[in-house]
Amino acid sequence: MDLKKFIAEVPDFPKKGILFKDITPLMLNGEAYKFAADAFTAYAKEKEATVIVGPEARGFIFGCPVSTNLSIGFAPVRKPGKLPRDIVTESYDLEYGSNELSIHQDAIKPGDRVIVIDDLLATGGTMNATVKLIEKLGGVVVGLAFLIELADLKGRDKLLGYDILTLITY
Repeated sequence: MDLKKFIAEVPDFPKKGILFKDITPLMLNGEAYKFAADAFTAYAKEKEATVIVGPEARGFIFGCPVSTNLSIGFAPVRKPGKLPRDIVTESYDLEYGSNELSIHQDAIKPGDRVIVIDDLLATGGTMNATVKLIEKLGGVVVGLAFLIELADLKGRDKLLGYDILTLITY
């Protein structure tokens, strides 16, 4: 299935000069959404994942169906102040400033085989911070899966040594 047909391009969003890739048409098409979820599920099964992790918020959209399909847990990675119990935090740099991501301390057990699923691989900053959180807790990142990769932004360069699946590349 050509998933690119289900991605809307929105010029100048969220700011001038950006061509935003809107995934909501894909989510609205049951066959396309299922196709993507099934591809991620097959990848996670092949890698013998024991936990799926998804960064806020679009990682939840694709990660939760996969964890349900495989009857394994889903661990959310959230921005500051969103998780109510003991957390582990990782800071990362943005183009102008920095941000933090957190995960519950008990979300990942040592030796868990983790697949991280997100909608977009751009510069790799969010995913790099997510990987660090998982590894701090003793998890083994066995794969990273993305609906879209923006290859020109070279996010893969921050994720060397990790197996990466992308369903759409621009």
